[in-house]
Amino acid sequence: MNPKIKIPIADDHPLVIDGLRHILGNCADMEIIGSYNDGGQLLAGIAKKQPDVLLLDIQMPGQTGDELADIIRTKYPLIRMLALTNLDNVYYIHSMLRNGVLGYILKTTKGNILLEAIRTVNSGEQYLEPVLKEKMAADALQIKNHSRAEPILSRRETDVLQYIASNLTSQQIADKLFVSKRTIDSHRLNLMMKLDVKNGAALIKKAILLGLVE
Repeated sequence: MNPKIKIPIADDHPLVIDGLRHILGNCADMEIIGSYNDGGQLLAGIAKKQPDVLLLDIQMPGQTGDELADIIRTKYPLIRMLALTNLDNVYYIHSMLRNGVLGYILKTTKGNILLEAIRTVNSGEQYLEPVLKEKMAADALQIKNHSRAEPILSRRETDVLQYIASNLTSQQIADKLFVSKRTIDSHRLNLMMKLDVKNGAALIKKAILLGLVE
């Protein structure tokens, strides 16, 4: 008899955790070994008991999903990660995959898709929900067909990029633009994906090179 797939849940919504416990609790080949409400709890938990497949939300208090994924990939390379989120933006998908996540599905998915994704990721293979595959393919085609060499930024992304180049923090930018810090973090991630860089320093360097900031 094969050992059960050990699964922790990282999510800050009790209803989501309860729903996952109900679905996975009926699977003979799966075992939930814990649930965590923020990044600190998650890192402390997996340090004590390493799982096979981690269900990882992207937006939690403290560290973001892509930051946590990068840490976990580095410290625990044998852990397979599956992003479970409400965010269907292709930039988030690319970012999570780049940071070591093997699978990406939405919280609106059906239970059978979730189970298929867990088993696929546990085997070491990548899994993307079909609707997300189509979205990524359409986005790739749009980029390929676009004649401009430089990335296309929205007016708000351009404003955020200018503030980042001025060494303002996300909170400082949020205060200036009268939006939440999470909104600015989302713009920052989108900018890094569009400019194909991995951190803030590289973002500023690439923006200057392309003439996107003064």
